[in-house]
Amino acid sequence: MPRYVALFRGINVGKAKRIAMADLRALLDKLGYADVATLLNSGNAVFTGNAEPAATHATRIRTAVQTKLGVEACVIVKSAKDVAAIVTGNAIVGHATDHSKLLVAVTGVARDMNKVSALPKTDWGREKVHVNKHAAYVWCGNGILESRVTVALFKELGPACTTRNWATLLKIQGLMDGGR
Repeated sequence: MPRYVALFRGINVGKAKRIAMADLRALLDKLGYADVATLLNSGNAVFTGNAEPAATHATRIRTAVQTKLGVEACVIVKSAKDVAAIVTGNAIVGHATDHSKLLVAVTGVARDMNKVSALPKTDWGREKVHVNKHAAYVWCGNGILESRVTVALFKELGPACTTRNWATLLKIQGLMDGGR
């Protein structure tokens, strides 16, 4: 059975939308997923599941989290194959001197990346951006809070997008490859 990661947007940030990772793991187990592991407290859950479209898993998880845990949140599910493609598709990783300032934005629908395909054509100063069919990659050379690219990215992609920094994404890939 294939491995997947569920990426939640906007949970456990501040006091709103709080989900204990133990509760999330238990819920995913009750949904029939196996080998469930969470990473950090920000909504990264790796699991093994049936070979179904990622969107099917995302809808099932989102509905269960809302119904059982009382939290409405965007959930994007990616397969291990998707995550591997995201990692190998990063053409700007060489610019990153700090992996916590290299963001990777993903959506549940690959064609959504077309909405931000023009971003790399703009001169962003110290910031760099690369977009492919799997993700948008942003090197926040001035820091994440000062990033003009991330503002433009979220303006175009909206709430159906979530980001992870490069260090976290590599840890997710490690969990998907069997690391615990």
